[in-house]
Amino acid sequence: MEFTSATFRDDARHIHYVSAGDPADPLMLCLHGFPEYWGGWRDIMPHLAQKYRVVAPDQRGFGKSFKPEGEAAYQTRHLVADMAALADHLSPDRPFILFGHDWGSAVAYSFAFSLAHRLRALIVANGVHPYCFQKAIIDDPEQRAASQYMTFLRSDRAEAVMRENDFARTMNMISGFSAAGWMSDAVKADYREAWSGEGTMQAMLNWYRSSPVLVPPVEQPASELQGSVPVYAIPKEALRVKVPHLVVWGDADEALRPTCLDGLDRFAADLTINKVAGTGHWILHERPAEVSEIVDEWLAGLEG
Repeated sequence: MEFTSATFRDDARHIHYVSAGDPADPLMLCLHGFPEYWGGWRDIMPHLAQKYRVVAPDQRGFGKSFKPEGEAAYQTRHLVADMAALADHLSPDRPFILFGHDWGSAVAYSFAFSLAHRLRALIVANGVHPYCFQKAIIDDPEQRAASQYMTFLRSDRAEAVMRENDFARTMNMISGFSAAGWMSDAVKADYREAWSGEGTMQAMLNWYRSSPVLVPPVEQPASELQGSVPVYAIPKEALRVKVPHLVVWGDADEALRPTCLDGLDRFAADLTINKVAGTGHWILHERPAEVSEIVDEWLAGLEG
């Protein structure tokens, strides 16, 4: 499968992306998470590109894309605006499929909340709706414990620690979330190169620092948090997914517990959840053919 590298530029941004598939086919825009870059989609793109023009950008702060300074530059509204601009460039007159993983799912959900008219469908692989994720962190002790790494990544010392010893801690974070047998020496070298750009790690960490998601200490009672949770203050109507929505979920995820899916049907009327047994957080690498088949069948059902 041939990949094509390009850069989209306008007055506000420059976004590097890699594409595969026929440009005449429907657009599927694929958003990576942390600590990945467009290469998070490398294994699954050849499968998806049989029917779609698959585009995987380096999102703001990652890889070869632009890296504005300051935490505020990584607020979700800016991340959504980036992808809206890119989508308007790639598919200005045709609704497209938005597919997110991990942090890319957070951007994808926010895009769907505010720009549903641009979407044909929303797909998420091991990613979370902001309200459901926040509720799981507060109410589920296991999820709260699993999310404590976010507090570290928001700290002043995180950049130095994540960069030291040739990004050893960053690499270990990948293997800590689920099986990482797909990380060959060549793949590891590509990841290190993606993390090595000037200001890149700081920019990547700013995604966590700008997030409104609250991660209380493990020992803090949930009762003490009433009235102090920013995500809970968002009107529920503003958090609804108004397009067909598929979640593909590896049930061996060490970062996101099953309770993250609780209550999602309250926010998505047309929801399908497909769980893949024995697969972890990096499901796009672990089971690319299977995930692609699930996605193909579900999208075909929408057309039928």
